[in-house]
Amino acid sequence: MKPTTIVHPRFVLFDWDNTLVDSWPVIHECYCAVFDDLGMTPWTLAEVKERAHGSLRDFFPVLFGDRWQSAADVFFATFHRIHLQRLQPMSGAPELLQELRALDVQVGVVSNKVGKNLRVETQHLGWDRHFHRVVGATDALRDKPAPDPIHMALEGSGIAPGQEVWMVGDTRADLVCAHAAGCVPVLLREDIPSDDEFSDCPPAIHARDCHALRALLLAKTDLY
Repeated sequence: MKPTTIVHPRFVLFDWDNTLVDSWPVIHECYCAVFDDLGMTPWTLAEVKERAHGSLRDFFPVLFGDRWQSAADVFFATFHRIHLQRLQPMSGAPELLQELRALDVQVGVVSNKVGKNLRVETQHLGWDRHFHRVVGATDALRDKPAPDPIHMALEGSGIAPGQEVWMVGDTRADLVCAHAAGCVPVLLREDIPSDDEFSDCPPAIHARDCHALRALLLAKTDLY
């Protein structure tokens, strides 16, 4: 997708973890609890950031084999104990959501966090008013990187997947999902991608953080 094809969005879909909220410390602690329970060497925070992608229902059977269900039980027990008390918006996220509302751009969430847990977090932050729909793992037939959650998130909006829909996230799964649905893939993270990092799913836009994305949207033209 060439930058000149990018138009101002009518709908922006966001990943949740580490896009709108800072979740890595919680995710790391949950993984440490699982590895400790299974007698495995825990991953470092850096290793969790590198490896822990995809929805739990897709990733845990690959990682833990026939022990994946017990691993999931430990993960969620730890998660439910700590996640709300440690829930922190990413810098600039509240202002970005307010700006999109002011610009009359519809907003939704497409996440690989289990849907019911995801909606508890959006409600805890009082952000429900911003979102047309909040779609998490297990809500759709398939999770990201499949395009199913994007189609579900857009239902009832009157807007179809296409160049007026941006999918914003920090991982490969978000970019692959955007490409699969025919939407604009937006990478939101501090690190600039290397030349070949996303060769099969290149971002059309890279913003270093929520502040940068907000500035880009306010410009309305020259979007890349």
